Amino acid sequence: MSETLHQSPRSTAVAAGRGLAKALVRFVRARWQLLLLLFLGVGIPLVGFGALADDVWQTTGGIGPDDAILRYVHGHATPGWDAVMEFISLIGYAYGVVPMVFVVLVALLVARKRGNALFWAVALGGAGALNQAAKLTFRRARPELWLSSAPEHTYSFPSGHAMGSMALVAALAVLAWPTRWRWWAIVVGGAFTLLVGFSRVYLGVHYPSDVVAGWSASLAWVLGLSLVAYGRIGKPRERATPAAAGPDPVEPPAQR
Repeated sequence: MSETLHQSPRSTAVAAGRGLAKALVRFVRARWQLLLLLFLGVGIPLVGFGALADDVWQTTGGIGPDDAILRYVHGHATPGWDAVMEFISLIGYAYGVVPMVFVVLVALLVARKRGNALFWAVALGGAGALNQAAKLTFRRARPELWLSSAPEHTYSFPSGHAMGSMALVAALAVLAWPTRWRWWAIVVGGAFTLLVGFSRVYLGVHYPSDVVAGWSASLAWVLGLSLVAYGRIGKPRERATPAAAGPDPVEPPAQR
């Protein structure tokens, strides 16, 4: 009898451990896509931004291959490419991204998609606020390896063009995800974001690490915000019955 009582707590602990393991497996199987997106879209970008931010905090000037990449790109510069990159840089912020933010916001409000409009405004406005806060925190000087044809005089880290274009594309992808337009948003928007980031390096107004940090911070911010707003990234959850559906604080991108 005493031996049975002595072994009982151990058996209970083993059974509880097995139950917990089975519950964890069921949880992962049911939500593996969301967990994968959370890891790839939020976790890795945050780690990357943190690593870059730490190096920038401890170093003046470029870090790692920053200077070498800038010099290599500038070695292939031509007057024609200067004009192209200046144009891409302009539409990557003041003459493209900023107007697009307001156009989409007005379109969502006119369509009475107030929840999506709120998500859009917070995603893009928050990315802009985070960019300014980071610039004032790190106060990184701009590269000065040559005289740029489109000089900038604000702080360098992280790139505002990179953050703005990535936030725009990521938010569009979230809103378009339940539709067939999601791949257009990802592919075309991704190419646009890459071009904008490259233009800033080509023009010599940002280190490559500024651009990568901007992409990482915006991607983590927008995808993380979509989890808060919609409870997921991607397709909306199915509801059991329409009668049981109550109003959400933020409506999902798809019509229900």
